[in-house]
Amino acid sequence: MTAPPTDLAPLIDLTDVSLTLGEGEVRTHILKNVSLRLDPGTSVAVLGPSGSGKSSLMAVIAGLEQPDQGRILLAGQDLGDLSEDQLARLRGRSLGIILQAFHLLPTMTALENVAVPLELAGVRDAQQRARTELEAVGLGHRLRHYPAQLSGGEQQRVAIARATAPRPQLLLADEPTGNLDSATGAGIVDLLFERAGAAGAGLLVITHDPVVAARAARTVHMADGVLTA
Repeated sequence: MTAPPTDLAPLIDLTDVSLTLGEGEVRTHILKNVSLRLDPGTSVAVLGPSGSGKSSLMAVIAGLEQPDQGRILLAGQDLGDLSEDQLARLRGRSLGIILQAFHLLPTMTALENVAVPLELAGVRDAQQRARTELEAVGLGHRLRHYPAQLSGGEQQRVAIARATAPRPQLLLADEPTGNLDSATGAGIVDLLFERAGAAGAGLLVITHDPVVAARAARTVHMADGVLTA
C-alpha cells in the first residue's frame, strides 16, 4: 500500500490507552499505556503471542471495550465523546471487521450474508454490491451456497466480502487465518491485502504469525499488554 498524503488525519490514533478487567485480587492489566497510529491507506500488523492483549486492543479501537484511561480517535472521532448509538453508527460507516471465527449466519446464503447487513444499513443497491464483492473474492459461482456448503477458506472469503462491501475506511482483522491451514491461510492473507488496497482502506492485522505480519507496511509487537515498535 502506498503512503497517504501527510495532511490526512489518522484513522487510528491511540494515546496512552490502558485497560484493566476484574476487581480486587483478580484485577488484570490487559493494556498498559498503549499508543498507536495508523494513517489512511496504510497497513499495520500487531504481532504477539496469545494472551498478550492483541484482541483487547482491537476491541478498544472498535469501541467495544471502554479503556480506563487514554484517548482513542477513530476516523477523527474521539470515542470517549460518543454514546453507544453513535459508536454503532461510526462502526457501521467506518469499520469492516474480520475475525478468526467467520460468524456467518448459517440460514443465509453467501449472497444474503453480505447483502442483508447492507440492506439494514439502507444501501439501495445492496444485492448488486454484495454480488460484486463476492465476485471480487472469487465466489461468483457460490452465491447461493450456505456456509455449511462452503470450505473454511470460502467462508472467510465471504467474511472479507461482508467487511469490504460497506466501503469502510478501515479494516480490522483479528487472526484472520487462525482457523485455516497454511496454504489456505496464505491465500486469504493475499486476498485481504488486495481488497484493502483496492478499496484504499487502512488495514490493522492482529496476528501471532510473523509471516502474516511481514505483509504489512509496519509491524509493532505486543507482549503482556505493552506495545513496542
